[in-house]
Amino acid sequence: MYNCVICRYHEIATKGNNRNMFEKCLVDNIKHSLRQIDFKCRVRRIRGRVWIEPETGFFPAEILTQINAVLADIFGLESYSPARLLTVDMDDIRATALDMAEEVFAAFAGRNKPRFRVRARRSNKRFPLTSKDIEIDLVTALAGRIGNDVFTIDLSDDADITLGVEVRDEFSLIYFDIFRGPGGLPVGSNPRVLTLLSGGIDSPVAAWQIMKRGSPTDFITFHSAPYTPPETVDKVKGIAKVLNTFQRHGRLFIVNLAEFQKAVRDNCAERMRTVLYRRAMLRIAEMVAKREDCKALVTGDALGQVASQTVANMDTINRAIDLLVLRPLVGTDKLETIAVAERIRTMKLSSVQVPDSCTVFAPSNPATAVPVDLALKEEAKIPGYSQLLQKIVDDIETDA
Repeated sequence: MYNCVICRYHEIATKGNNRNMFEKCLVDNIKHSLRQIDFKCRVRRIRGRVWIEPETGFFPAEILTQINAVLADIFGLESYSPARLLTVDMDDIRATALDMAEEVFAAFAGRNKPRFRVRARRSNKRFPLTSKDIEIDLVTALAGRIGNDVFTIDLSDDADITLGVEVRDEFSLIYFDIFRGPGGLPVGSNPRVLTLLSGGIDSPVAAWQIMKRGSPTDFITFHSAPYTPPETVDKVKGIAKVLNTFQRHGRLFIVNLAEFQKAVRDNCAERMRTVLYRRAMLRIAEMVAKREDCKALVTGDALGQVASQTVANMDTINRAIDLLVLRPLVGTDKLETIAVAERIRTMKLSSVQVPDSCTVFAPSNPATAVPVDLALKEEAKIPGYSQLLQKIVDDIETDA
């Protein structure tokens, strides 16, 4: 039934003089993502919309299903609809809409009468009918074709069937489904960042949220071999693979923090360990970010969730570096984060129980308010602190 897919955006439309850049980025991302589908189609922009069309004819049903699945993960899209592209002629619109509607209504045979509505938009002001006139015309024609006792009119968003019509200058469109996209901005419209990725629930969601704001992300993860098993890193690799379905590709930098943790264990106060670990992680991540030209770090911190995420400790940890640290989850609660993790397909992997580096030599009673000067005094007890971090950075593995 369909010979195009209409893609709609919302936030991009507010971008003024920069709108062209955002639109081009969105089109490029759609083209790139569609390469995984074995079907030739075109992607183009036409005044506030993005269109996907087969090179000839109509989309096979199975290909349309694959396209819908791809578009569901593309940031910048507010919604999208498989549609029929046709002429700017009311007779053509009416005849095509009735033929398509009959097929849609057939799916409701033997059930309660579906609630039905028509929603028309007319941007072509030379078209002889108003939007309301188009809606009345199509409802009347459909009642005459299949009988007005087959459906009930429901103008609310809860209608079972919505016939959408757009009449533009060059062509018109008919569609029955509106699928929601993730919204946000196209990945690549903001600078690249580096996400501190653990095997937990929060940091993958933070990475996804920052991609939704247009920033592609690389990932850095910490393990403590031989005190943590290989499954610790394997789990994070799996999460990074899922996250990369939302962007072109992000590299994973794998850091062994065990030597630093042993130095903290042997030289520093036990209650300070968590904060000292986190300050070192940020310093290492900053060194990698500057080397790889990432403009900010991203963490999954949520205010008050654990000892390292109190206001006092986040401030002390943050002061270890100069680079901007983004915390997209800082005001969310765990249930909100879990809901997003389930939606973006990371929750199942995050729920797998394996040890991580934060649990190695973890204090039994971690301090919740470590002053900066005390953190600096504890770090001064570690022999060759800077050289130790540099050695760790030099030994980083990359999962490209």
